Amino acid sequence: MNTNVTQALKVLIDKYPDIGCDSFMADLDPEWRSPCEIAEKDDKTRWYPCLQENPVSFAGLANAVDAPIHPDICSYYGSYWSGTLPSASEEGHVSLIQLWNPEDFDRLVANLIGHYMMTQKNRQPFTLFFANTEPESEYFLSVHNSTGEILLEEPATGPIRVVEADLATFLTRLTPVNSPPGIY
Repeated sequence: MNTNVTQALKVLIDKYPDIGCDSFMADLDPEWRSPCEIAEKDDKTRWYPCLQENPVSFAGLANAVDAPIHPDICSYYGSYWSGTLPSASEEGHVSLIQLWNPEDFDRLVANLIGHYMMTQKNRQPFTLFFANTEPESEYFLSVHNSTGEILLEEPATGPIRVVEADLATFLTRLTPVNSPPGIY
């Protein structure tokens, strides 16, 4: 685990109340509950990121891809239960993917295995996605599994450019945005 990533994520999350966002709202799904849910009313649920008591483990993914998973990704996804976190960077909108519940982690791992298989087929470096960019864009941000660099990518074309040297540094330069986040 990389405590710098966990700390940078905590600092970012702690800024949401400063912009008038002390919780988020989402449609209530009785079949898709989360430890981060704090209240419900009618068909809505209020939530706010909460620490994972038992951080998720990427051992299964590491075994599936026959490689250790970069500690930045382990720390990033192993810190909080949360919906996506809308934010802004100097490059534009960033929607940080988070884990809603343990089943969401299983879904993430399945998607990362699919992404790994595509990178291998296309002879691209193995990357692990952690954020989306503009809502109408297919671009996403990932961590290069070997170097830890933050990359801007487009599906099936691979890395476009390096955005930052590491995930902790990237997270420290994000600004929270008070806009409706997603939970999937």
